[in-house]
Amino acid sequence: MAKKWDNPKTTDLLKTVLVLKNLKEAKRFFRDLLTEAELIEFGNRWLAAKMLSKNISYTAICGKTGLSSTTIARISNWLKNGRGGYKLMLNRLAMHHHNSSPVGKGLR
Repeated sequence: MAKKWDNPKTTDLLKTVLVLKNLKEAKRFFRDLLTEAELIEFGNRWLAAKMLSKNISYTAICGKTGLSSTTIARISNWLKNGRGGYKLMLNRLAMHHHNSSPVGKGLR
């Protein structure tokens, strides 16, 4: 029987992630929590999601990330039909970059 991912243990983990204050803390925590290979894998999956959101081809994504086309297809499916987590963060980052853009600063 497959274990359900949404349980008290994972909820506790996710709440812990929300307490991290900055990139330095996140790096320290995730490096202790995950193996180097797992961190690299998650980074590649996130890069694939960003590339898919820009309509970049599977071939280009595979070449840049080393992910299989099966994994890229899975990410694409979650991006389109998932719980909205990828879209939420892609939109939030787009807004963050838009708001922190130096364009127009100092023109008052």
